[in-house]
Amino acid sequence: MTVAVIRFGGSNCDRDALRALDHLGIDAEIVWHADGLPDDPSGVVIPGGFSYGDYLRAGAMAARTPILDEVKAAADAGTPVLGVCNGAQIGSESGLTPGAFTTNRSARFQCEPVHLRVENADTPWTAAYEEGDVIEVPIAHGEGRFEIDDDRLATLEDDDRVLFRYCDADGEVTDEANPNGSKHNVAGIMGERDTVAVLMPHPERATLPDIAPTDGQGILKAFE
Repeated sequence: MTVAVIRFGGSNCDRDALRALDHLGIDAEIVWHADGLPDDPSGVVIPGGFSYGDYLRAGAMAARTPILDEVKAAADAGTPVLGVCNGAQIGSESGLTPGAFTTNRSARFQCEPVHLRVENADTPWTAAYEEGDVIEVPIAHGEGRFEIDDDRLATLEDDDRVLFRYCDADGEVTDEANPNGSKHNVAGIMGERDTVAVLMPHPERATLPDIAPTDGQGILKAFE
């Protein structure tokens, strides 16, 4: 079976995701959103970019396309689904995961390497790491600040559904290490199933050995 990498008008990380998965020996193909998902995909990647030019809100229009109904059905059946950057925004807008991603605290587009602390290593997306590990993965977003009400955040934390937090190189979670102002430094979370995850940093851009580092490989290995 094949991992479906969904392409919308404005996607610009679909080919990056395809190359990263191919490097890991994971069969994948790009799927145009209007064509729908292939039968029984082994996984789904909603990649980064600027679907529909981020019109209205980042991810808002793509989240309402018919293919997202198919993605939700696949997720409900246990198919691994990963939303990255714009894919995370689409995931939150569509209800795959709670919360929202909004304008960075700086009100600017930010493209830079960040450090992430692994908060829960007992998931498909973090099984390659140990809890507390610090990895380096790049960000590239203007609307990456994670926001959620306190009660739902408490539920996420109580249920160990926070995958990664922004931290410094020593693993300290500080405001200074938070590049976009995300609540509680949250960088990635899971949905109600541990096979569904969204994150703002780009693991596909930290996978190929000729573009160091390769700390993002472990996240994508969930599709093996």
